Amino acid sequence: MLKTLRDITQAVASADDLQSALSLLVTQTKLAMATQCCSIYILEEHELVLSATDGLDPNAIGNVKMPVTQGLVGLVAEREEPVNVADAHLHPRFKLFSEVAEDSFRAFLAVPIIYQKLIIGVLVVQQAEARQFSEAEEAFLMTLAAQLAMTVREQRKRAEVASAPNQLYYSGTTAANGVVIAHAMVLGADIPLEQPDTFASDINAEQAMLQQALSACRNTLSGLSQRFDGENEKEVQSIFSALLLLLDDTSLGGEYAREVAQGLSAVSAVSRVSLRYIAQFQQMQDPYLQERANDIRDLGQRVLRQLIEPQKMHIELDVPVILVTKEATATMLAEFPQHKLVGIVTELGGVNSHAAILARAFGVPAIIGVEGVLNAGIDGKQLVLNATRGQVLVSPTPTLIREYRQLISAEKALQKRFSDELPLPAKTLDERRVHLYLNAGLLSSLASEIAEGADGIGLYRTEIPFMLQPRFPSESEQVEVYKQVLDAAIGRPVVMRTLDVGGDKPLSYLPIIEENPFLGWRGIRLTLDHPELFLVQLRAMLNASAVRDQLHILLPMVCCLDEIDQAIAYLEQAYLEVKQDLHPHLVRPKIGIMLEVPVLLFQLEEVAKRVDFVSVGSNDLTQYLLAVDRNNPRVSTLYDCYHPGILRALKHARIDCDKYQLPVSVCGELAGEPIGVILLVAMGYDQLSMNQGSLAKINYLIRRVSYADLSELLDKALSLTNGTEVRQLVTAYLKAAQLDEFL
Repeated sequence: MLKTLRDITQAVASADDLQSALSLLVTQTKLAMATQCCSIYILEEHELVLSATDGLDPNAIGNVKMPVTQGLVGLVAEREEPVNVADAHLHPRFKLFSEVAEDSFRAFLAVPIIYQKLIIGVLVVQQAEARQFSEAEEAFLMTLAAQLAMTVREQRKRAEVASAPNQLYYSGTTAANGVVIAHAMVLGADIPLEQPDTFASDINAEQAMLQQALSACRNTLSGLSQRFDGENEKEVQSIFSALLLLLDDTSLGGEYAREVAQGLSAVSAVSRVSLRYIAQFQQMQDPYLQERANDIRDLGQRVLRQLIEPQKMHIELDVPVILVTKEATATMLAEFPQHKLVGIVTELGGVNSHAAILARAFGVPAIIGVEGVLNAGIDGKQLVLNATRGQVLVSPTPTLIREYRQLISAEKALQKRFSDELPLPAKTLDERRVHLYLNAGLLSSLASEIAEGADGIGLYRTEIPFMLQPRFPSESEQVEVYKQVLDAAIGRPVVMRTLDVGGDKPLSYLPIIEENPFLGWRGIRLTLDHPELFLVQLRAMLNASAVRDQLHILLPMVCCLDEIDQAIAYLEQAYLEVKQDLHPHLVRPKIGIMLEVPVLLFQLEEVAKRVDFVSVGSNDLTQYLLAVDRNNPRVSTLYDCYHPGILRALKHARIDCDKYQLPVSVCGELAGEPIGVILLVAMGYDQLSMNQGSLAKINYLIRRVSYADLSELLDKALSLTNGTEVRQLVTAYLKAAQLDEFL
C-alpha cells in the first residue's frame, strides 16, 4: 500500500502540467482502489470545478461547477471531512448533473484535499454497486489526499503562472528585508554533478588536469576572500576561507586525487567523491550539517566546470536581476557583478545559511523556502520581491508595478525622515527616556551602525563567528573579534551573549542530533557541560575588555539558579586568571541572564541576588509559553507575540524587576516592531535592543507618543482575548495619533 501511495504521488509530482497531473491522479487512484470511477474537483473562486475524471463523461471537465453549499462534493468541502455513503442517490445533498452521466453510480466516497488549513479540492471515487466503502479504503483515500495536497497546490501554481500570472504570488520566509522590482534569473547547475564513471587512459595527465582545476578554484575563492577583506567583512571572508579548506589535500581535494590514483578520470572522481559526501550530509538530521552538503555540491560543480568548460565560469548580466535558485551558495552570490544582484529567492536554505548571511551583508532583499518556484516557468518574467513580507509577485500588472514603485519611493523618503532624527534622544512627549540598543552578529558596518544613533550594543551574538568557522575559534581569534566590537561601540555598553548554539543554531563541527532540539542541549546547558570552551570564551571577552568599563556578559537559555551559580563561578575563575596574567587593573564586567525560559518569571527575586541585569528574549519566551516552534511552518500561525497571555507575562516581568531593583531590557523581535514598542514602553521598559534597520523608525515613533496615553492603552490590550484584537487596538491608536506611516 505504501508503494502504491508513493508511486501515485511521484507520478503526479513529475507531470508536465496541471491537467496531466490530475489525469494521472484519477486514473491511478481508480486502478489502486479497483473502482469504476475516480474524479477530482478543484476549488476555484468558491466553486468546485470538475477538473479530471476517469469514469464520468470527459466532456464535462471544466464545465460542471458547484458552490460548496451544494451536492455531496460540496458537503465534503464544507465540512472538511470525508463522506462515505452506500447509495448517493438517497442522500439529501445528492445533486445530479446530467452532463456527467453519473446516474449509474451508487456507492460514493469523497475526501477533502487540504493544504495548510485551506480546501483546495475534493477527491471522489464511485461504484455502480450500492455498498459502503470499507474503513481501509476510506483511510487509503484520505492518506493519498493528504500526501497529494502540496503537489496539487504546486501544480496549480505552475499552471497559474503560465495562464493567468497577473496577480500570482509565492510566499516564503524573510532572510533579508527590502522591496525590489526586477526580472527573474532562474539559475540551476550549469553542469550536473552526476557524471558517469570513466577511467583514465593516462593517470598522470588526469592528476595534472585535476590539480590545475583545483588551483583555478583556489585562486577564485582567494580573490573573493580578499575582496571582502578589503571591505572589512571578516565573517563573510571566513566563509570563503572554509571553502578553501575543503579543497586542501587533507579534505575533498585529497579525496579527488585518491580516486584518480585508483584509475578514475578527474571528472568522474570529483563526481563520485562529491555525491558520496553529499549523501552522508543529507542523511543527517541537523539542519546546519544538511546545509554543508550544499557547500560540497557547490565546490564539486565549480571543479567540474573548470575541468569541462573553464571558459564559462563568469556570470555576465546587462541588467539587474532577482536570482531564483534551488539553494543559493556563498560563491554564487559573491561572483555576481556588483549592483546586478538586487534580490534572492530560493526554495531551500535557512536564515543562518551562508547565502542568507551574505544577503544581509550585501543589503540584498531575500526570501527562502519558496515552494515550487524553481520549476514554475518564471525565468525572465518581471517580479516584485517584497522580502519584508516574504512575498514574490509574478508578472505584476502595470498598475501594481506603479503602486510598488511609489511604495519604494515613499519608503525611501520615510526612511530619510526617520534617519534625520536618529541623532536625537528617544524621549516620549512627556519626557520619558527610552534607550535604544543594537542587536548585532556580523562585524560588517558595525561601527557606522553604532555611530548612527544606538546607545550601545544590547546583544552581540557571539555564536555567529563560531558558525562561520570550520572549527572552534581560538582564544586569540575571539579576542580580536571582541575587541573590534568593543571599539565599534566607542565607550558605550556592549552586551555579549555567551555561546548560544543548539536548537536552530547548530555548529557543523559539533553535531547535536535531538528529537526536540529547542528543549534540548543548547545555550548555557552546552557551555556548562564544556567548561574548556566556556572558560576560553570568558577569558577572551575579559582580555578584549581589559580596563574598559563597557563589557556586560549575558547567559542564554538559563532555566535554574544552579546554572547561574555555576556560570558565575567560571566567570570568577576566568577573571582571576586574566587579571593575574594579562591585566592587573581588569574591570569586572556586569553579568546578566536571558529571560526566555518561563520558569524564571517566578524566581526573579532569587535571580536579582545573583546577577546585575536581565534581558528578555521575547522570541524564545513566546515560543515556550505558547508551546509553538517558531520555525515550524505547520504551526507558525499559532506563534503570536501579541497574545494577551504573553503581554501579561512581560508586564509581570517588568513589575518584579522594578520591585527587586533589577535592570531589564528586551532584545527580541518585539523590541523592533512599532506595535510591540508601543506596548513595551507602556509597560515601563526603557531599554530596547533591535536590528539596525529598526533603530531610526523606533526612535521616531517614541518621540511622538505619550507614556501616559500608552498606559491607558495597555490596560485595554491586556483585557483582550487574542493577538488579533491587540493589533487592531494599537493600530486604531496609531491612526488616531496620525502615525499611519508605522502601519
